[in-house]
Order: sequence, then structure tokens, then C-alpha cells
Amino acid sequence: MKKTLIATALILIFLAVFIPLASSNPDGLSKVAATFGADEHKPVWNGLMTDYSLAGVTNPYVATLLTGSIGTIIVLLSALLLGKTIGSKNPAKTKPTNQKSIA
Repeated sequence: MKKTLIATALILIFLAVFIPLASSNPDGLSKVAATFGADEHKPVWNGLMTDYSLAGVTNPYVATLLTGSIGTIIVLLSALLLGKTIGSKNPAKTKPTNQKSIA
């Protein structure tokens, strides 16, 4: 658990340092859609944190930092829970033997 917390803290520090360097240019799919004039339809559901923004947070740096951090924590917790669920409940406790077989 301690390693998980350290890894999460390091990821959050990484996000805080590198968010200002994020490109403001659209990703490839958005660029192609804009080039060919494809209309963007109104989505059925906007998601929890649309376009890396939070309601009530006006500073774009803070909003991106918070949404990136929240998203990272959600992904890490999901992976942890999935690993615990899928993982073996009673792993076989076998000790490696250093004995050479006689053949």
C-alpha cells in the first residue's frame, strides 16, 4: 500500500509540473474533423469532467490539474480493485527448490 501511495504522489507531482506544457492544439481526430468540416453532434452524455474542466473552477491550470489528478486516481483505484478481484484468493505458496535433479 505504501508503494501505491508513493506512486500516486509521484504521478500527481508529474502532472503538476507538466500540465503547463500540454499542447493547446487539437488531437488528430479533432484536426481531421475540422479539416473536412465534419459537424460535431451534441453528445448524449457529457461525462464527469468534460474537456478537462470542473464546474466552479475558473483557473484553467487548476481545473486541468484537478481533473488530471482525479482521473489518475480513478484509473489507479480501478486497476487496484480489478487486480484484487481477478487475482487469486489463495495463491499457491511454493518455494523454489535449488536441488538439481539426477538424470
